Amino acid sequence: MLALPLARRLREYYELCKPRVVMLILFTVAVGMLLAVPGLPPLDKFLFGLGGIALQAAAAAAINQLIDRRIDARMARTCGRPLVTGRLTVRESLSFAALLGVFGFTLLYAFVNPLTAWLTMATLVGYAGVYTMYLKRATPQNIVIGGAAGAFPPVLGWTAITGHLAPQPLLLCLIIFAWTPPHFWALAIERHKEYAAAEVPMLPVTHGLDFTRTQVLLYALLLLALSVLPFAIGMSGLPYLLGALLLGAVFVGYALRLKWRPRPGLAMRTFGYSIVYLTGLFGLLLVDHYLRK
Repeated sequence: MLALPLARRLREYYELCKPRVVMLILFTVAVGMLLAVPGLPPLDKFLFGLGGIALQAAAAAAINQLIDRRIDARMARTCGRPLVTGRLTVRESLSFAALLGVFGFTLLYAFVNPLTAWLTMATLVGYAGVYTMYLKRATPQNIVIGGAAGAFPPVLGWTAITGHLAPQPLLLCLIIFAWTPPHFWALAIERHKEYAAAEVPMLPVTHGLDFTRTQVLLYALLLLALSVLPFAIGMSGLPYLLGALLLGAVFVGYALRLKWRPRPGLAMRTFGYSIVYLTGLFGLLLVDHYLRK
């Protein structure tokens, strides 16, 4: 009988960590790790690095839900979250986030390297603190400015294995940075009434739907151009280039339709494809990396 309440409790904490978001983050971290060396990275660095970064990412997600609980209560997409419904208290959530953050930092510092530990902590503070506490409520460019924190996972993966920064992971960071606005603005177009009701100054709320659609298109074009750079600097080969151009062309196609032929549900499909795009792009980088060895 005790097992059922415990399982429910664990599920509440699991939902607090935004597992889908964390999994996408960890995928880009793992790609950064695998691209950092010609063969396979050391298993201990790989596992401890993924574990520590996962804990820090989960802590950031929990803090995000803690800070945004009043906004979440006013939006259909998030009104069922544990803090909103009262299934978890503020104290429980804060304690859980602190435990994850401290344990994750300690794991990275002790078993990976100090550079990765501090960079991951800076990413947590940038997302949970700077973006969630200030930028999200202060400017319609919140996603653009705050996207820097969310773009850092491949850099963290690279430094976890090598112990130093390099141009290659910074280029991957730039690609995610350019991907973030069209990804989130597509969702914001779909949910613009909810953001308006929650008084969050997302771009569709402050500048209108048509202007936001234009920005999605411009960023999709920029993303297509940036995705060619790994090939241009010799980081990847022809298989990656062809795949990146195809993925990017589809993304631009979605953005063109969103701009010139908007239909109900198209913004959400664009949002969904943006996740497919990023996963596919980083998957191509990984496949290409090992095909060339």
